[in-house]
Amino acid sequence: MIRAIKPKVWVLLTAIMMVATVSVYVMSTDHSAGGFNTSPAFAINWLYSFSGLVVGALVGLTGVGGGSLMTPLLVLLFGFHPGTAVGTDLLYASATKSVGTVVHGANKTVDWGVTGRLAMGSVPTTIASVYLLYRLGVHGQVASHLISISLGVALLLTAVSIIFRQQLVAYSTTHWKEPAPQTKALLTTLLGAVLGVLVTLSSVGAGALGVTVLIFLYPRLPVARIVGSDIAHAVPLTLIAGLGHWWLGSVNFQLLGSLLIGSIPGIIIGSYLTGRIPETVLRPILAAVLVLVGVKMLT
Repeated sequence: MIRAIKPKVWVLLTAIMMVATVSVYVMSTDHSAGGFNTSPAFAINWLYSFSGLVVGALVGLTGVGGGSLMTPLLVLLFGFHPGTAVGTDLLYASATKSVGTVVHGANKTVDWGVTGRLAMGSVPTTIASVYLLYRLGVHGQVASHLISISLGVALLLTAVSIIFRQQLVAYSTTHWKEPAPQTKALLTTLLGAVLGVLVTLSSVGAGALGVTVLIFLYPRLPVARIVGSDIAHAVPLTLIAGLGHWWLGSVNFQLLGSLLIGSIPGIIIGSYLTGRIPETVLRPILAAVLVLVGVKMLT
């Protein structure tokens, strides 16, 4: 599917992402002295960029959401506060998923009706969740614990969906009865509402969990269109949630710029390697890692 995109389009998408990265870097620098502050605090951290490269490649290879990989990496390996890790990853996801939406849109694998119904539910609950973090104090102990618990639960659910994805798809197409149109629309909006809360608190869930539920709600819809619709919905969801975290002061723009620099080539490399590395090897390993990390976040 991704290989159907012409090289010229990939060049354009890469250019757009590079402009976004430069914009983030400019926003994070100090211009008070009449120029850029080039102190180490404002420099790109190439270790973070390498992490973005690895996560981007895994996302391109497996389709697993970057939040389930990047956020725990930032918390457990690099020691970032859970609120900062979630907030930064949300804006990171909004940028990378924008590229994915362009790709799926070009391939006509987005059902905008599904995307719209998801957004009807997710936008209000995203705003409500941001307000909840504001009331709790995003950097406080209570909010930090809430984010860690939400992240752990989301990682465990994502691991389950990764392990049983093929079985669930097979079951939905052979045994599952498609809901009535009105029921389906209501459940889609309800799914968006749940994702709005979960993603705002953990930055995880919009991909694996959203797609898994949509497969049961729309068993006749091709999986490619379900994935494309879910990615398109994730753009406003992660953008609104990310901007909310920015308003709360829980976004690290230096970290964001570093991650984007690495993830741009990573996603492209992983996308072109899709099919050359068997998913039967990668997915169980990823699921096992997510289970371990999820349990760690809960304890």
